[in-house]
Parts: sequence; C-alpha cells; structure tokens
Amino acid sequence: MPLREKPLNVGKLTGVVYDFDDVGDILPMHEHGAADIHITVVARGRLLARGIGWEREIAAGDVLDWDIGQKHEFVALEPRSRLVNLHK
Repeated sequence: MPLREKPLNVGKLTGVVYDFDDVGDILPMHEHGAADIHITVVARGRLLARGIGWEREIAAGDVLDWDIGQKHEFVALEPRSRLVNLHK
C-alpha cells in the first residue's frame, strides 16, 4: 500500500501526518525551504531516517529538528509506523 499522508491543522499548529502501512514504505528524499521547514516526531513504530552521508534508526518518541535545505528520507522498519511533521 502506498504511503498515506494527511494535513494536520490544530489552531496555529500545522503539519502533516504520514502513515507507513508496511515495512519498506518510503517517503522519498526531499528537502524543505523556509516556508515549510519542520520538526519530525515519530508517533509510532520504527523507521530509518537518512540523508546525504548519514542514516539513523528512529523510534516512537524520537524527535528530529531539520535545518533549511537538509535532504532527508524515511523508510519504515515496522508496519503501521507514523511520523508527524510540525511546521516551525
């Protein structure tokens, strides 16, 4: 099943929720500008986060704070993993 995403809007808080249904589901390599830079919170499961020259296994409760232009992608290591991206 493809990666599912839905917008998150709670008052002034905005972002996107990504659901990874199966192991191996991927949010492909991308980067963000000043208008859409975010913080990633792992809400459920385990994923591999990677960028140019680095990779890190992340799990529920982990938080990643991205810089503008920092390329990154995510690969699900467990079914039903979920990321929540909160715009800064």
